[in-house]
Amino acid sequence: MQRPKLQTGEAMALAIDAGATDRELLEVTIGQALAATRDAFADREALVVSHQNIRQTWAEFATTVDDVAKGLMAIGIERGDRVGMWSPNFAEWIYIQFATAKIGAIQVNINPAYRTSELEYALTQSGCRVLVTKTEYLTSMYRNMVESVAAKCPELERTLYFDTSDWADLIAAGFDVSDAALAARASDLRATDPINIQYTSGTTGFPKGATLSHRNILNDARLVAEMCDYDETDRVCIPVPFYHCFGMVMGNLACAATGATMVIPAPSFDAETTTAVAEAEKCTSLYGVPTMFIAQLGLPSLDRRDLSALRTGIMAGSPCPIEVMRNVIDKMNMAEVTIAYGMTETSPVSTQTRTTDSVEIRVTTVGRALPHVEVKIVDPETGETVERGVDGEYCTRGFHVMLGYWNDPVRTAEAIDADGWMHSGDLATMDEAGNVNIVGRIKDMIIRGGENVYPREIEEFLYAHPAIADAQVIGVPDPKYGEEIAVWVQLAAGASLTEDELKAYCDGQIAHFKIPRYVMFVTEFPMTVTGKVRKIEMRDKSIAELGLHDAAATQTA
Repeated sequence: MQRPKLQTGEAMALAIDAGATDRELLEVTIGQALAATRDAFADREALVVSHQNIRQTWAEFATTVDDVAKGLMAIGIERGDRVGMWSPNFAEWIYIQFATAKIGAIQVNINPAYRTSELEYALTQSGCRVLVTKTEYLTSMYRNMVESVAAKCPELERTLYFDTSDWADLIAAGFDVSDAALAARASDLRATDPINIQYTSGTTGFPKGATLSHRNILNDARLVAEMCDYDETDRVCIPVPFYHCFGMVMGNLACAATGATMVIPAPSFDAETTTAVAEAEKCTSLYGVPTMFIAQLGLPSLDRRDLSALRTGIMAGSPCPIEVMRNVIDKMNMAEVTIAYGMTETSPVSTQTRTTDSVEIRVTTVGRALPHVEVKIVDPETGETVERGVDGEYCTRGFHVMLGYWNDPVRTAEAIDADGWMHSGDLATMDEAGNVNIVGRIKDMIIRGGENVYPREIEEFLYAHPAIADAQVIGVPDPKYGEEIAVWVQLAAGASLTEDELKAYCDGQIAHFKIPRYVMFVTEFPMTVTGKVRKIEMRDKSIAELGLHDAAATQTA
């Protein structure tokens, strides 16, 4: 492990650190990595999708991926074309993930909770030629929403509904594409090619499309897997959504990089189903954001579950209450559970605790830099690196930093400085051993149950309501989700609006996790002398008025 040296006259080291570089990074494509795993572990189980009764070995899985890849080629998908994937966790999502990588198309991850305005934006901004989705799931009428926006997305040529004959037709179309043609396409790809666009909320306006390469996400997946000590005997339960890097990279791709088995318990998270499947499939690893683990710990059936096969896992997505981490270790047999930290723009993980770290380190920090990753804490005003133990902005540099935001060089330059450092907007400290603790955020991003929510996006949506003169959105503490969304609303002169009416206006138009939990009607906002809204003061007042003092006092790592 590389360590910074003390400068002359300093009592403490600077808050800058770097992971080990003794092992080389992978310089191959995802298709090449999958082929290597297939060859090494052909007869070992690759994929178990409990809710679809699917079981495949690595040889069978690779064959299905090839069939889907040839189908995409047959319908005209070229290298660099964007293919949208909009669905909860189904096997077809994973096949599209690896098939697009195999032919050099760029998969666009679309949050299955998106509604029409968000879908239209993602399809248009990325320039998707094809969208793969389901006709419906629970309350999400995907076909209806596609039909309502398709005409507004000029580059969208076709939509494939994988729960209809469209999927069989896609596979059948691929019969006309030879293995040689697929191999020729794959051989023309480079590890540094863009392969994935993931939409993430940013500092202003609409979500930004973080563009990631084979090299970005394949190496991050492998290193995350190594921090959990995975090998081909591990079975990883993945209840987190695929459209996040958590599911797609740390889950699916980490398994493909090591030969471990992907175990998919349900289309979307259900606590009872997740623990039942983890037991039945003898999973050795379990993923989740803190709210998922809290739900499982609260199950009356948990004590009756045999989770003796579990040893590790990853908790990430939002700050973890320390007591939750201790209970996961004690009550779910996850003695080697790790905490990971990062952001979509960094593929996603940049720091992670190790299985050999003490419980204290694993419940109070987000670990230290991954191999080949640099991290530093800087003064947000000056950009100078602060001393260890001092708060500052968390920055990171290395193979894992995105190629940029899709078609947005201005905001890319705002996020990644001239020296290649990705500025997170998060406030953090670093201890003497290089362990990082996230203590807050410079940006006013809200993280609700692992979902990144940017207030400006909700505010702009609410501004369109004729009864609303102004709206300011903030995050307030919540014992279940970490944060919940609150909005302060100023009504237009003579207008009236109730809390229920505001929520009804949002329903079906923006994702459910963006709909404010708390609505407060006010006549003015607290302002600075320069006319800026004081959201910190708003948050403090909201905590007091809503009685959220206990939630605000919850200690997190």
